[in-house]
Amino acid sequence: MTPASPRPVTAARRVVPAPRAGRQLHGGPLVHAVLTLFTAGSLLPLVWTAVAASRDNARLARTPPPLWFGGNLLENLGSAWTDANMGLALFNTTLVAGTVALGTVFFSTVAGFALAKLRFRFRRALLLLTVGTMMVPPQLSVVPLFLVVARLGWADQLQSVVLPTLVSAFGVFFMRQYLVEALPTELVEAARVDGASSWRVVWHVVLPVARPAMAVLGMLSFVQAWNDFFWPVIALTQENPTVQVALTGLGRGYVPDQAVVMAGALLGTLPLLLAFTLFGRQIVGGIMRGAVKG
Repeated sequence: MTPASPRPVTAARRVVPAPRAGRQLHGGPLVHAVLTLFTAGSLLPLVWTAVAASRDNARLARTPPPLWFGGNLLENLGSAWTDANMGLALFNTTLVAGTVALGTVFFSTVAGFALAKLRFRFRRALLLLTVGTMMVPPQLSVVPLFLVVARLGWADQLQSVVLPTLVSAFGVFFMRQYLVEALPTELVEAARVDGASSWRVVWHVVLPVARPAMAVLGMLSFVQAWNDFFWPVIALTQENPTVQVALTGLGRGYVPDQAVVMAGALLGTLPLLLAFTLFGRQIVGGIMRGAVKG
């Protein structure tokens, strides 16, 4: 009996362990370089605004433009605060943007739930009509909207800016698309079997499930309302302005002081930066919780 020939020795294959769930992934140097470049490009307009706000008008008119901070920042900020009535403008803008964000989130969530999970006649037609309104340029509605505001006596009052934007077609469509996938129909039916009314289902079932999408929609609505210029500059005056309306008063005159205008723009931007600094982690955390399925 001859001995069995030995099996050929093969090189051991390298086994690469699969990434575990929840494991943090790390990018290479190229990824960090690209992210650093895009971050610097995003911050450049804000840095330039601060540099221009710290100079005087004569220096800004010269070539090449200044590339570093000057010593007039506090003086220009004080002039912008006084000339544009910036204290009242910031208060009005915070009130308007907060009310619009809350109203848009609530009404869009309720409407999105109805279009996503409730069964009623003409539901699909109503959804198509809602989406179709997004294709109409907002400039077309300015004249009839102003006539309604003037007839109600709301000219130069904040409700003329708040009420027309309490609900947005984008918000309704956004929440509808999210709830179609994130909210199980069985969960709604179980609440109905337990005797819950429609509002109880919304409060105890829909709102907890939709919280991540509501955070995103609230952030987008707040920023849009804060930066809105076209309709507020028509409906409001310098006596009762928002930030964007107040900034138009700084650019008037034969020779506008660009340094003071930049200082006013900086004052109008700082509250948004502060809000994102304080609540950015919670907003991103809510988005990530909504993205993870478990």
